[in-house]
Amino acid sequence: MTEELQLIVEDAEDSMKKAIAHLETELTKIRAGKASPAMLDGITVDYYGAPTPISQVANISVLDARTLSIQPWEKPMLAQIEKAIMQANIGITPQNDGNQIRLFMPPLTEERRKELVKKASGEGEHSKVAIRNIRREAIEQVKKLQKDGLSEDAAKDGEDGVQTITDRYIILVDKHLAAKEKEMMSV
Repeated sequence: MTEELQLIVEDAEDSMKKAIAHLETELTKIRAGKASPAMLDGITVDYYGAPTPISQVANISVLDARTLSIQPWEKPMLAQIEKAIMQANIGITPQNDGNQIRLFMPPLTEERRKELVKKASGEGEHSKVAIRNIRREAIEQVKKLQKDGLSEDAAKDGEDGVQTITDRYIILVDKHLAAKEKEMMSV
């Protein structure tokens, strides 16, 4: 394989790795009935005029399987954090005792579990579409190289390499989804 062809395949694989990393991030945000500090990752509070992640203004800890504790480093931040959690609409009402905020995860109903599985499947489908788009772009680059003088056999090898990587990452998406579904459906 030529250097340019190798570069196209490596770029495609790097982009697919990023798609998988994004999927993993999105799946951690879908709560499976267990308390996890990662649930609060996308939530920011107004910290002296700057939007700041909760994890940078408070200590987040797991008290038990269903309870998160948020201990702000500055007491005036309690109200800001509580407001941010309410606005994030994560399905949990914060309990503020004046010193810390506790988040109690309600047990998931069968119907809610199925909704979460659907949501996870949707995220998985987004990742698969992203991976397929990366494949399409890489194959277009290979065909452009072929027009510029790359041999037909080398172009075919490049396309096969991109397809092999694509298949591997699609299987990886399915594995992540299966693991998340198993986690969500276990009571």
